[in-house]
Amino acid sequence: MGHLDHATFGWLTPALSYAMACVGAALGLRCTVRALDATGRSRRNWLLTAASAIGTGIWTMHFVAMLGFGVTGTDIRYDVPLTILSLVIAMAVVGVGVFAVGYGRDRVRSLLVGGLTTGVGVASMHYMGMAALRLHGDVRFDPLLVGVSVLIAVVAATAALWAALNIHSPVAVAVASLVMGAAVSSMHYTGMFAVRVDVVPSGASLPGATVMQFIFPLAVGLGSYLFITSAFVALSPTAKERAAYASAGRLTEPDERAVDVAPPGFRAAQTARTPAN
Repeated sequence: MGHLDHATFGWLTPALSYAMACVGAALGLRCTVRALDATGRSRRNWLLTAASAIGTGIWTMHFVAMLGFGVTGTDIRYDVPLTILSLVIAMAVVGVGVFAVGYGRDRVRSLLVGGLTTGVGVASMHYMGMAALRLHGDVRFDPLLVGVSVLIAVVAATAALWAALNIHSPVAVAVASLVMGAAVSSMHYTGMFAVRVDVVPSGASLPGATVMQFIFPLAVGLGSYLFITSAFVALSPTAKERAAYASAGRLTEPDERAVDVAPPGFRAAQTARTPAN
């Protein structure tokens, strides 16, 4: 059995992956909160942004953590189509869960359906990403730890969606995102501890791309997307702020019209009372 190293760069990759999970969770929760205060097309767009943020954050967290993954006695490559498919699955299934919460009439049922769907999406992304591994040997999984990792994913997703439904304070959302980031990271490393690799030494070249050829550039690109989108969301006015601006505009309009449309007789009287210089 090959020795597995989950942190070949020390604490760098676990810390960075946790940060990415927190950013994705914070952005996704904030967008979900904004969606619940919106209607029509605006709600749909916020929910789409939330799904892409959470899915991208989880995927980036997983593969940033995988930058530090190594197996003694074999190189590691990644199947490119399967890796991209894992990203699509993450965003699509998380989207189903987020929309269930955003449009559900029964909050309890919506929360349970959304949490289960989103959690299964997180787990599916993780194990699809693991299926993309190419190495000299056979990969096996401990069924008990796999089950625990899926349970953690479902509980974490349900808790995050509950926070989106019940917590609207930016500070509270930030705390919830830190908790969700920790839960997603725990799910990832629980799933990684379930991995067993029987190395079969071989001099044959492995198919697929190396971490630096594919995973690292894609992770950097998606991380940049998260930070840019976070800035956009932070600068966008909320529905309450837009309503306040509109109300302030309506309050100032009558005063301006009163000056502009003063009766002609009133103006003439005022002119007559004004002494000549």
